Amino acid sequence: MNFTLREQLSAAFFAAIIAVLSPLTIPFGLIPLTLQTFAVGLTVTVLGARIGTASILLYLLLGLIGLPVFAGGSAGVGVLFGPTGGFLIGFIFNGLITGWIVEKAPTYFWGIIGNILGAMATLLFGMIWLKIGGGMSWLSAFNAGILPFLLPGIIKALAAGVIGILLRHRLSSYLIGLSR
Repeated sequence: MNFTLREQLSAAFFAAIIAVLSPLTIPFGLIPLTLQTFAVGLTVTVLGARIGTASILLYLLLGLIGLPVFAGGSAGVGVLFGPTGGFLIGFIFNGLITGWIVEKAPTYFWGIIGNILGAMATLLFGMIWLKIGGGMSWLSAFNAGILPFLLPGIIKALAAGVIGILLRHRLSSYLIGLSR
């Protein structure tokens, strides 16, 4: 996949935004509440599926090589194999789902719907990871990985959808290939 310099810079800039917002956490049991999911949704709402997902992959790479950019300032391959690993993998699918929906219909309504569906994909991957990797029952994985994050996830999805579409419209002339 070839990216123009402007697309590369956009992906890097938004990877940095995710990296700056991700360490901001509220301790909340096994999985903390973070601005990470908001930043992921905002990124793909503004950039779309291709560039937005590239930005997420760059962010994940930064964390995997040891930069403290994951929730709570954590980093490294061990985080990927820990309790939050499924959520991190889920960000990739969040990017693809949300970005695809927003590209098809870049409106506030579809920005919000795309972000809610993308956030649900992240939570679903997190729950499956907790079930398989953590040896939890499906009910325990649901109670730990989805239930406490539904309302905060919807609130962050609403904010990412509205702010992301607003930025997408305002930045469309600077970001090649974006539809208004």
